[in-house]
Amino acid sequence: MARTNSDDLLMEDDLAAAFLGGEEEAATPAQPAEEQPVATEEPVPQEEVSETNEDEWENADDFPGQLAVDVYETADKLVVKARTAGISKSDLDVSISDNILTISGVLSGGEDEQTTRWHIQECYWGEFSRTIALPVQVKEDENSVKAELKDGVLTIMFDKEKTEQPKKIEIQ
Repeated sequence: MARTNSDDLLMEDDLAAAFLGGEEEAATPAQPAEEQPVATEEPVPQEEVSETNEDEWENADDFPGQLAVDVYETADKLVVKARTAGISKSDLDVSISDNILTISGVLSGGEDEQTTRWHIQECYWGEFSRTIALPVQVKEDENSVKAELKDGVLTIMFDKEKTEQPKKIEIQ
């Protein structure tokens, strides 16, 4: 961290000494304002950035993307909504077992063999999956579950299980 003309700002070493070393002095004495070095940042060559990103994201394809969901309940239903724009019904798989809901699929269409260089890539293309432990007991039979894909939103509605209210036990 470079020092500015204001003498009340601490240098990085001063901060480290203040927080880590108690009352120890910083390793380098403060310089008068006119002798202070000017911090300059050299741009990182593109080749170095690409190599670093490739190393960090080498195994990124091994993990499917996450699907954002909203889960809420009404008096008699549990509703799960997920934005699935661009995904056809045939590319979606929805299943439930033991009150665990899994939504998975493939979002295709982002690949173009003629691409030579990406400038911005924010959209996720490829496999995605989301597994949710439902917060209330639901009925899992076909007559109690309704799934609908409309305008890019997957809506799954479950009938809730009727649970008995806890019974009060008298202590004698």
